[in-house]
Amino acid sequence: MRPTKSMHGQWSSNWAFILAATGAAVGLGNIWKFPYITGEHGGGAFVIVYLLCIAVIGIPIMMAEVMLGRRGRQNPVASLQTIAAEENKSGLWRLLGWSGVLAGFLILSYYSVIAGQAMAYIPRTFGGMFNGVTADGAHSLYQSLTADPERLLAWHTVFMVGTMVLVARGVKSGLERSVQFLMPALFLILLLLVAYASNTGEHFTRAIHFLFNPDFSKLTGKSVLVAMGHAFFSLSLGMGAIMIYGSYLPKDTSILKVSVAISIADTLVALLAGLAIFPLVFANGLEIGVGPGLIFETLPIAFGHMDGGAFFGGMFFLLLVLAAWSSAISLIEPAVTWVVENKGVSRVYASVTLGVITWLLGVLTIFSFNIGSEWKLFDKTFFDLLGYVTANIMLPLGGLFIAIFSGWVMHQHATREELGIKYNFMYQLWRFLVRWVTPVAVIIVFLNAVGLIDNIKDWLHY
Repeated sequence: MRPTKSMHGQWSSNWAFILAATGAAVGLGNIWKFPYITGEHGGGAFVIVYLLCIAVIGIPIMMAEVMLGRRGRQNPVASLQTIAAEENKSGLWRLLGWSGVLAGFLILSYYSVIAGQAMAYIPRTFGGMFNGVTADGAHSLYQSLTADPERLLAWHTVFMVGTMVLVARGVKSGLERSVQFLMPALFLILLLLVAYASNTGEHFTRAIHFLFNPDFSKLTGKSVLVAMGHAFFSLSLGMGAIMIYGSYLPKDTSILKVSVAISIADTLVALLAGLAIFPLVFANGLEIGVGPGLIFETLPIAFGHMDGGAFFGGMFFLLLVLAAWSSAISLIEPAVTWVVENKGVSRVYASVTLGVITWLLGVLTIFSFNIGSEWKLFDKTFFDLLGYVTANIMLPLGGLFIAIFSGWVMHQHATREELGIKYNFMYQLWRFLVRWVTPVAVIIVFLNAVGLIDNIKDWLHY
């Protein structure tokens, strides 16, 4: 039988859930990835396509994932098995839960290493190490960090210990209390950075124009595909995090309202990050489409040549770490709940054990940057391979099957009952999107991520 409440407790309010789920969604992808892919793909037109993709792909799958979590009230594996049994469907649907649990666990192992690099930049930036730095100097400083496995290991350890402590404290004392601090602090620092960037005058105006004045001539088919993919990944869908958070959601909460609120907050963070970053890049004559190096190599140059740059640069990297921590606790939570529910151990024991395993796996990612950079499989380092498999295969397939399960496997009366949407039109729109539009879009994202669309294009051209 389906439990009516999670054994781990529940959120004290809808606001607590919105903060927690927004924290799960907001991470390095919003502050690190969104600005540089927007820079690479022309600005405003890309932003509009991204917003449309959030509405068509992100929100329907988020609603489905929250719904499955609340209906099952258990870890993702058990929830999907229980709901499948209720619908007289195969118990193999539990594998979808396993995929999410495993994806979150694997992502955290390398996510922690990148977050550790951001932590390492906090004292460097506050201490004025980047004052007057050149492009070669910024590159050299970043290379010296990644080439030192001991320093990376130390920061990776600090980040993982902090994550374990927060998760071990439980839903209300750990997860809820942490996001009640982390998310307001994140927004406060972000607004402070936007205010700082606004002092660049014409460069701030140029950033607003770049982000919100679309030039569709710069939009390409690849830009649309990238926007579709990032809209899906930005909301942390397909990895069990939103599902397990949904299992702690009170019964009378509107899933539609909280899903829209989370999506708006997540998108707002990404846009504010752009408003904080682009004026500084423009003011220093730097390149906006430099790719992943924007945060660790390009921005330090901007902070190093501006008044107050040491303080505001340090605040920026503090912002990155807060965003990473809010996501990290959600990445390991599905695995922790599975261990607690199936092995009969305490939450503290489960958190520490899984944290140590994650930490050990992260060591291999650390080696990918230095002493193990020559160890490759399929021409990829361990870090690159892990990132490719999780982001390009596991998450899109997870999102696809969540849409299929909620749209095709579950009976209409079950989804209508759990979603609790008052207006039939809104329910029918969600059902249409999750049954037809979203699966097709996610399949396209998957085919593009694994390179098959380029192969198809080459074949047609040939």
